[in-house]
This record gives sequence, structure tokens and C-alpha cells, in this order.
Amino acid sequence: MVIPAQFDWAWPFSEGLAVVGSGGKRGFIDKTGRMVIPAQFDRVWEFSDGLAKVRIGSFWMGKWGFIDKTGKMVIPAKFDWAGSFSEGLAEVKVGDKFGFTDKTGRLVIPAQFDGPGPFTEGLARVKIGSKEGFIDKTGKVVIPAQFDGAGFFSDGLARVRIGSLLMGKSGFIDRTGKMVIPAQFDEAGPFREGLARVEIGGKIGFIDKTGKLVIAAQFDGAGGFSEGLAAVVVGGKHVFIDKTGKVVISGPK
Repeated sequence: MVIPAQFDWAWPFSEGLAVVGSGGKRGFIDKTGRMVIPAQFDRVWEFSDGLAKVRIGSFWMGKWGFIDKTGKMVIPAKFDWAGSFSEGLAEVKVGDKFGFTDKTGRLVIPAQFDGPGPFTEGLARVKIGSKEGFIDKTGKVVIPAQFDGAGFFSDGLARVRIGSLLMGKSGFIDRTGKMVIPAQFDEAGPFREGLARVEIGGKIGFIDKTGKLVIAAQFDGAGGFSEGLAAVVVGGKHVFIDKTGKVVISGPK
């Protein structure tokens, strides 16, 4: 135990600091366990791009801003909601619309969308009415809002859904908006290290970027690949598989 169990609540480390809670407030510790940003915020999130979003006030009435790693409020708590910074921009809510702020707190993409998503690979998912598409960093819609659901770009592809949440099917588009893997899966996750998790008939397997099912849909649950391995659930037990689908870490018998 390198940091004693002393906090009411804790979150994993990100960019060298971890969120901890004490007495209803939240702050940050370093890897020695030292409280480097006092527990003074009503809600915080992990650091991303050097900044962390924080809320001042209650869930319904509070406002969101951003602090740096010294705890200094560099963007005042003025937004009705905020996402984390990604590629230099963060989603924010002003009234009932969403836009994007830069690290100075300037709204560089006006709050005009009905739903946001973080920028990844230069594009961000946005909702316009009941449909979703993608914008670039100028705020220009580069892939029209035509999908019933969308994820984010990873490995050059993004998951999209055609149809309702319960009855629709998911596939993948490229950066031009072309459907390169048809919407044929019950659900799908983002591509990680060349493979994406897909659900077929209640079971989960993995496809490659051609849409080929390279690991059969046989698992009851699964995460994405990281460092060559993915966590999956088999018969109620969590194990790790490699990219051939072979179980390489099975845990205690």
C-alpha cells in the first residue's frame, strides 16, 4: 500500500495526479499521496491536455470551469456543463446548446449544437436536431448529421448507428463520411490497435478494419484492446485474450 486508505472517494491517476474526495469535496493528490490541490470543489474530473474541469455549486445550479495543475482557476466557472479538453478544445454547454472553448476560455465554436462529443483525429461528433454528424475545428459540418448515433474517430474510423437505440444497427465510416463497414452489428465499440468490439446476437467478438470477424462473437462482455490484450467475460469470469482470441491471462483457478 503506497498511498494509505484515507479518502472517501478516489479516481485513477491521469497526467500525474488523481482525484480524491474528502468530506463531500474533491481535490487532487500526487503519486506520493500528497494533497497538491485541496479538496475544495463540488465535482472534478481527471486532467486532460493539462487542464481539469471542476464544478462550483450543486448538480442543478452549479457552473463548470477549468483549473491547471497548481489548482489555479484558468477558465472561470461559467459554463452549464463542460467536457474534458482534447486536441486543444473542450465541449461546453451554454443554456441548452453546446459549443467548444479553447484554453483561454474563448468560445471558438459557438454554442449551436444539440449534443457534443470530444475532438479526436481532428473531428468532433455533434448532434443537430435528432441526427448526428461531425465538424472540424472551424465548426464546419464536414460529415452531415444523418446518423441516429455516432461514436468518435479512432484508427481513422468512427462507429455510427442507423436506426433506433434498441432496433438499429452499427457500422463504421471513414473521415469522408463513407460507410466502409456496413451497419450490420447490434452494437460496436471504437477501433483500438486495429480491432473493434462488435455485438452479434448477444455475444461479442472483434472485427478488423475490413469488417472481417477475426475473433468470433463468443464473449459475454469485452473491452477494447490495449497493449495487445483485451479483457473479456467468459462464463462469468474475466480473462484476457490476445489478438488471435487466445486466452493468455486467466486468473486463479
